[in-house]
Amino acid sequence: MSFLPVSREDMKKQNITQLDFVYVCGDAYVDHPSFGSAIIGRVLVSRGYSVGMICQPDWRDPASIAVLGEPRLGFLVSAGNMDSMVLHYTVAKKRRHEDLYSPGGRGDCRPDRAVIVYCNLIRRTFRHTPVIIGGIEASLRRLGHYDYWSDKVRRSILLESGADLLSYGMGERSIVAIADALASGIPAKDITYIDGTVYKTRDEESIYDAVRLPDFSEISEDSERGRRKYAESYAVQYANTDPFQAKRIYEGYGNGVRGSDGSDHGSGMTYVVQNPPSKPLTQMEMDDIYALPYMRRWHPMYDRQGGIPALAEIRFSLTSNRGCFGECNFCALTMHEGRIVQARSHESILREAQQMIREKDFKGYIHDVGGPTAEFRAPACDKQLKYGACVHKRCLYPRPCSNLRVDHSDYLKLLKELRSLDGVKKVFVRSGFRFDYLMADRDRNFLRELCRYHVSGQLRVAPEHISDNVLREMGKPPVKIYNAFVHEFEKVNRELGLKQYIVPYLMSSHPGSRLSDAIALAEYIRDMGYMPEQVQDFYPTPGTVSTTMYYTGLDPLSMQPVYVARNPHEKAMQRALIQYRRPENYDLVKEALQKEGREDLIGFGPRCLIPPRKMAEHSAHSTGRNVHSHRKPSGRRKRR
Repeated sequence: MSFLPVSREDMKKQNITQLDFVYVCGDAYVDHPSFGSAIIGRVLVSRGYSVGMICQPDWRDPASIAVLGEPRLGFLVSAGNMDSMVLHYTVAKKRRHEDLYSPGGRGDCRPDRAVIVYCNLIRRTFRHTPVIIGGIEASLRRLGHYDYWSDKVRRSILLESGADLLSYGMGERSIVAIADALASGIPAKDITYIDGTVYKTRDEESIYDAVRLPDFSEISEDSERGRRKYAESYAVQYANTDPFQAKRIYEGYGNGVRGSDGSDHGSGMTYVVQNPPSKPLTQMEMDDIYALPYMRRWHPMYDRQGGIPALAEIRFSLTSNRGCFGECNFCALTMHEGRIVQARSHESILREAQQMIREKDFKGYIHDVGGPTAEFRAPACDKQLKYGACVHKRCLYPRPCSNLRVDHSDYLKLLKELRSLDGVKKVFVRSGFRFDYLMADRDRNFLRELCRYHVSGQLRVAPEHISDNVLREMGKPPVKIYNAFVHEFEKVNRELGLKQYIVPYLMSSHPGSRLSDAIALAEYIRDMGYMPEQVQDFYPTPGTVSTTMYYTGLDPLSMQPVYVARNPHEKAMQRALIQYRRPENYDLVKEALQKEGREDLIGFGPRCLIPPRKMAEHSAHSTGRNVHSHRKPSGRRKRR
């Protein structure tokens, strides 16, 4: 067992004269099933194709893209496990200094808009070699999309990159079909029939059984009409995310679109066509993917630089599922992984756990068992694998569907099996956790087992907000469900004689949130006696319902107006209110309270948020730095 080739010397050792595919990736090379590049590379190798890795090439040097020579079938390009712009910039558009997917956490190892830059780099040397793009950055930019960093609507990344084909979503099925098509001699421009792909064409008559979206010229128009057209377009895209029901959709682009060879198409229209999503993987297919011979570590070439920090977060964690029927509006999972949950078998997960136990650095602790949502182990209802997920109805919002199968027994059994393995001291649950799904289960045995065996003193959950006005725009349950969960959690811990606490994740400035909602959240935090150390300001990333709300001021699913805090100063006030005890936030909090006529919260009474005047910094720190010493939020929030 060895790493995939990263040099000509590696190719020679593995008796490879010419690679079938060269994978260019924005992440460092980590051969672990939590990294998309490793999965795609290993899947292709298992089908008889040879794959080499060029990870984090020097985008200023064309020679860096040619180190493995020209591939026989094509280049595969991905920005990596995360969007390069999200990795590089905070929501305030300030440059981050750390990149956990790079050697030693260095922040300068990949370019902004990595997919576009890498494709342009390839085309400078290999003008006619097929280029296929994929991964989260390409997937969520597959059609015209609002780009927060430039504050405008940008074209499909398929056109901006000059690539031949785009594989969206979880790409195991589509990449094998693409490879087989290229190997059979089909030109890349003629591969138009594979589910889970996006292609371009100038022949509208060749696009069959499809829905035409508003043209790019309409959705990119900087006007009320243009934003409404954008929302309408997104609504159609969102309604066509289910692999069993989705139709082919496409949008038109006018003059000035260049081909993958750099040539100008001239007059007329170019169409970007999205085929329906790939079908969900079966349990056997999921098991097969995770049974491939991963090295489960970063490539040794990074040892001197301190390795890849991102691996530490997931090295001793287990992925048990993918897909999510939770459908939060600010999350891109529906557009990327889909709503239908796919799960590995217990046997597959236990085999991986036993591999983990044999690793010399394993200390007996499995850090997580889950996926996008920890306890989802099957589709939401029996009909989803035959008819698909409902187009205009959600599984959990605004209340659990009557057809929803609420059952924690399989997940509970899996956790019991894992903690009974020799060499395992503790199994934690740290993935996204749906408290509304748990509260829909009349059997509280799972919560009891969770508290007794799988919580490390703190359970991280994501109510996100407490104002029902905001929660409605988030697609989250009303606050009474969260309050009921907190009550149950505390009750169970009292019965068990345990002191364990909930660490809630909260979000400021989500569409729908006004200053009055942010003040209501601050009052809720006051009454909890807990000041969160981590706050997430809403980040308008591509591909989400909430981002469409942010750009258009409309809920695309209802076309109703939504209030949006776009002014940086108002956003700063909303964020400061969540951490109102911090001395540096005093002026912003006072301004917000005065603006909303809530001077009743300024004073020395028990219900006041801040004193009438700015107190000495040491005094403010002493009254509120850690209201409950036993509540010390820690850890990194799961990226979405």
